[in-house]
Amino acid sequence: MRRQPFGQTGPAVPVIGQGTWYLDAGEPTVAAAALRKGLDVGMSHVDTAEMYGEAEPLVAEALADRRDEIFLVSKVLPGNASRRGTVEACERSLRRLRTDRLDCYLLHWRGRHPLPETIAAFEDLVRAGKILSWGVSNFDAGDLDEALALAGPGRIACNQVLYHLEERAIEHAVLPWCRAHGVAVVAYSPFGHDRFPGPATPSGRVLAEVAAAHGATPRQVALAALTRGAGVFAIPKASSPAHAAENAGGGSLTLGAADLARIDAAFPLGPEPRHLPML
Repeated sequence: MRRQPFGQTGPAVPVIGQGTWYLDAGEPTVAAAALRKGLDVGMSHVDTAEMYGEAEPLVAEALADRRDEIFLVSKVLPGNASRRGTVEACERSLRRLRTDRLDCYLLHWRGRHPLPETIAAFEDLVRAGKILSWGVSNFDAGDLDEALALAGPGRIACNQVLYHLEERAIEHAVLPWCRAHGVAVVAYSPFGHDRFPGPATPSGRVLAEVAAAHGATPRQVALAALTRGAGVFAIPKASSPAHAAENAGGGSLTLGAADLARIDAAFPLGPEPRHLPML
């Protein structure tokens, strides 16, 4: 599994991690087994959020005896993101996760509370040792400019954004911005939301052919393509231990220039949208 620094000052983190959105929709024992298998095969970056229902307690139950192996991330809802509300939301997440700290804590998306309040709360939490770093999610380049002006260089660890082969909007402005400022990009829903291209589609056939040439699977090829560049991570969800092991394989797959050219042609960038896509 390839690893790289998480932001300017963060630790080396696997390029493929584990998402937990809708994890609680399935059988809890299977979900827990998938998380443990993911950790076994090197996916130590585990991402969750207060919005994700019972995902935080499920993460706590599945990984209780392995906390020191995990790069653990959670998120505050915008409606809770006042200065006091952010601290209280973090403390609730810590209780649900049965831990004393988060490795990174994110604002899930921008809401009604002023951004200076949220950033001030993040810095309060860092000073208290309850979070080791903080970042944002669903921020466009203009939002990132504002956050950088408020926080200063080196403080924003990551921007978690919608990014998959059929949704490459971040490549226009967000991804270049993050690379220029040393901010990690974390791709959520890296297979699309229940819409991964099947082998009967033209783009799906390209993935299948590239996968066959490498002894890999189309999903592993997709993950390798998304995380090809420096500073990009992906957090797919796994519904089973076998699925977790498959996801991890994308983190050790290296695609050649010809492979990437074929994939880029099959999944064209498209025009820059007026608003950053998000789920």
